[in-house]
Amino acid sequence: MNEEILQNLNRRLDDALDHGRRLVENDELPKRAEELKKQTETLIRKHPIKSVAAGLFAGYVLGKLLSSDD
Repeated sequence: MNEEILQNLNRRLDDALDHGRRLVENDELPKRAEELKKQTETLIRKHPIKSVAAGLFAGYVLGKLLSSDD
């Protein structure tokens, strides 16, 4: 029974690794990342004050979430 579980786990891990490898080797992923970067830059250039405010707010919230109250 344990060997069957290990074989199933190994097969699923191999499938996940193959899927990840295909994503990295696929030319579409870097193109999509570059497109997202350009869209983000355009949005920030159109709304610089809102972008800075959103960044400050996100930093404040993350700081509150990650700080310990001990």
